[in-house]
Order: sequence, then structure tokens, then C-alpha cells
Amino acid sequence: MRILHTSDWHLGRSFHREGLLGAQASYVDHLLDTVESAAVDLVVVSGDVYDRALPPVDAVALADETFARLAASRARVVVTSGNHDSARRLGFNSRLIDSAGVHFRTDAASCGTPVMLEDEHGPVAVYGLPYLEPDVLREPWGLESRSHTAVLTEAMRRVGADLAGRPAGTRSVAMAHAFVAGGEASDSERDISVGGVAMVPTSVFDGVDYAALGHLHGRHTLTDSVRYSGSPVAYSFSETRQLKGSWLVELGREGFERADFVEAPVPRRLARIRGDLDHLLSAPALADTEDCWVQAVVTDPVRPTQAMERLRTRFPHTLVLSFEPVGGSPATAPVSRPVTGRTDHEVALDFVADVRGTPATETEAALLLDACDSCRVAGEADQVVGA
Repeated sequence: MRILHTSDWHLGRSFHREGLLGAQASYVDHLLDTVESAAVDLVVVSGDVYDRALPPVDAVALADETFARLAASRARVVVTSGNHDSARRLGFNSRLIDSAGVHFRTDAASCGTPVMLEDEHGPVAVYGLPYLEPDVLREPWGLESRSHTAVLTEAMRRVGADLAGRPAGTRSVAMAHAFVAGGEASDSERDISVGGVAMVPTSVFDGVDYAALGHLHGRHTLTDSVRYSGSPVAYSFSETRQLKGSWLVELGREGFERADFVEAPVPRRLARIRGDLDHLLSAPALADTEDCWVQAVVTDPVRPTQAMERLRTRFPHTLVLSFEPVGGSPATAPVSRPVTGRTDHEVALDFVADVRGTPATETEAALLLDACDSCRVAGEADQVVGA
């Protein structure tokens, strides 16, 4: 049996205010092409279909189109909810949708009830474990501790109990959305730690032939049969060096045989650049980053004026800009100056000088004076109206 393992689509998410729906739609096209070209029997989506519990309508439309296309494909599909999804909303009408060969598993109570498939070697049981919230499940499941390890251990106990009652030779796949030891976090994942503890040991998944994990946005091989697919699109600059895609997993007669990574299309590469502004604007070595989404760190001793506008003349897709002056003194607490007896304009001029390291120009000082005067006049008008 051939399984395509994907997760963390985060439909509806943006990247520093840049819309990603087009990139996500391109990934869906790639996914469907892979299903046909690689003769995929099963697609598993291990959580975080959406980026938030109430996704925007265009994200819902893309999901609707995606699952309709998958239902019409050669593959069966199992989808679980992640910590970004609303389990209730994602699982709506799941019993009706089952008949189309797309199986949504969003209820913790169904952890021990698999989706059953068959191939030439016999049955395959697919256990879709949705994101399991320790605080919600501790009491109903009678757990001794409040942790992700506790809830996943109980969920996998239920998986094992069901599997033990299956015919000998039944192979198994478990899907889970969690932070499993050995993976590496990115800046774009939401913290799911409870009491400061988020990680779950890989041993929790002993007893199944393949564990298809979601939550971390980078691909990770924890053991041969325990893997993260990562997100299909980058969602932070911490993912600049990550290769995006899905795992194509082969289950043979005896269980897991191999997994090959299928690279996803890259809508626009990410780049991190660093240096003084003149160097960034002229260095030939940076030519291949000109069409990338860029995170820039400017190191000029004095903050250059209009740095973002000047950077975008060469790197039009610069999204993030920060300043780390070379030779600058370590950051200290701001100097406290008395405000009483000083005009708003004087305070504003001091602020500009502190932040930039140089005084405001005459033109800037005049603009600040106009702004302060406008605020004062508006405030006086409000007082008159309120009287």
C-alpha cells in the first residue's frame, strides 16, 4: 500500500501579510498530481487543515474543492484535526462524508476505531488521532497526570487494544498531532506545552507500522517509521532552509518498507540577508535573492534613512527589516528624562535621536512640530465638544 503523508496545511494563513492561498492551491494541484502519478492508495492529513478555528471563507472554499477532488481520485483519505482547527467544525458531517472515501477523525472518543483498508497483503487499520488536549481529557479519561504524554499514551493504549482484536497480520498506521521528542520547532508553530512540558517520547508509537505526525513545520525522521511531513509551505523565516513536501510511504506484507520525500512546489523562496545597507544594495553575491521573500538585518552604525524603501528597489519582496548596528553598545534600558516643563515637540525630537542615533533633520523636525500642533488642536476641540 502506498501512503502519502502530509499535514499542517494552515489554509487561510498569511506570511507577514502576504496572502498564501495561491501557493496553497498550487500545493493541492501538486498533491493530486502525486496521487495519480505515484499510484497512491491512501492520503493522510495529520492535523491543522486550517490556520484558525474560524477560517476565512476563501480558505473553506479551497478545502471544499480539495476534498472533493480527493474524493474523486484513486485514493482514500483520512484527515485529523490539529490544535489550530475547530474539531467540531472540521468534523461536521463526517459520517456522511465517510461514504465518499474521505474520513474526518476529530473526536477523541474514536481513537480506537480505525478506518479499514485492504491491499493484496490483507487489511490495514488507520487510526486517526485528533489533537488531544490534556486539560479536556484528563477527567473523562481518568488520567493520573496532566500532560501530552498521558493523553497520547491512553489513546495508543486504545489503538493497541483494538489492534489486538484484529486478524493476525493486520498492519497499522497511527496519525497524531503533537510535539514528539526528536523534532525541531519553528517560529510558526503555536506553543502547546502544558506546565512547561510539550514533548512526547517516540516510544508511545511502538506497536504500529507507521506513525504519521503533524504539528512541527519541518520534515523530521524520528525513526524509520515515525515521521513528520512538515508543512507544505513555509510560514516563517525560521523555515528558510527547510525542504517542503510530503512522505510517500510503502507498506509491504510485513509492515513499513520505505519512505521517499516528494518535494512540493516553491511559490517564492525565502532569504535572510545581513550587512550594511550599501553592501546589501550592491553585492553581486545577493543577486539570486532578488526575487525572494527577504528578511533583512541592516548593520550600519547609524540607522539609515528610508532603509525599507531603498532595500525594495533591489529586493521588492522584502517583508521584515531590523537594525543591529555594528559596534553599537548593548541594549540598555531607555534613559528616563523629565517630561514636565518640556514641549511635546522636544520629547518627540529626543525620541527620534534615541532610536536612530542621529538628530532629526530640519524637514523632519518641522513635520513633527506640525503633528504635535495638530494633536493639540484636535484635543482642544474634543474638550469643547465634551463640555
